[in-house]
Formats: sequence, C-alpha cells, structure tokens
Amino acid sequence: MLQIAATELQEEESRREKEKESYLSEHCPPLHTPSSMAEVQELCQQLHAKINVAEEEKYDMEVKVQKSSKELEDMNQKLFDLRGKFKRPPLRRVRMSADAMLKALLGSKHKVCMDLRANLKQVKKEETEKERDLRDVGDWRKNIEEKSGMEGRKKMFESES
Repeated sequence: MLQIAATELQEEESRREKEKESYLSEHCPPLHTPSSMAEVQELCQQLHAKINVAEEEKYDMEVKVQKSSKELEDMNQKLFDLRGKFKRPPLRRVRMSADAMLKALLGSKHKVCMDLRANLKQVKKEETEKERDLRDVGDWRKNIEEKSGMEGRKKMFESES
C-alpha cells in the first residue's frame, strides 16, 4: 500500500515539473543577452510594449470589476425593494410628551389631550375616629402627665372598655 502511494507521489511530481517546463517555454522565451547598444534599445522597447499591454489589461479588468460590483449593488437594492425589506436606520432616543407625539402623528387639526389627571374625580377624605382622637389629644406632655400614676392607668382602662 505504501509503495503504491509512494510511486503515485513520484509520478505526480514529475507530471507537475513537465507542466511547469511546458508553460515556461510557451510564455517565457529564452532570454538572449544583446551584444550591441541597438539590440539593448530594441529589447527595452519590446519590454515597454509588453508592460503597456499588461497595464492596459489590468486597467480594463479593474473597470470591469467596478462595473460588475456596482451592478450587483443595484440588483441587491432592487431585490430588497421587491421583497419589501428595507434597511432601517439606527434610531435615536427622543424625549417627547404624549401630547407632542399625538400632535406629530395626527397633525395640528386634531386636538387630543393626554392629561390623565385632568379626568380624575376629586375625592374628599373622611376623617376617622382615630385621627380625631389624635387631633384632640393636643400636647403629648399633658397626655403623659394625666396617664402617670394610678388615676391615669385607671382612666386608660376605663376608656378602652
């Protein structure tokens, strides 16, 4: 098993080397060093021409990529529009009273008052007996003096029963 795998690896490496050599022979001709000044200038002109061609291709590709990305953005926007899903902007917290909010929503023609306390009834508080007793007691020092001693305790028990 291991021998078969090892032979396959060697065959794959040799195949890759052959492909690499064939590609280089097609795209990169062998470089010959020029001997005269005219040949050097001609070689430089050829290299400049190849560089210009490569730059033009690069520029064309960049323009195509930008154009296709713009088309993609437009199509995505149309897709969102058709589905009805819109990007919601981030909302900020605004302090506004209920009256101001209703006025903004309904307009100035409708008058709506959200003052909830205005509709409440006024209720008078009835005085209970305990409150009357507390009011009638008066000064607390007098009350303590009256209850001190036996007479005060007797009054206290008589008043409770």
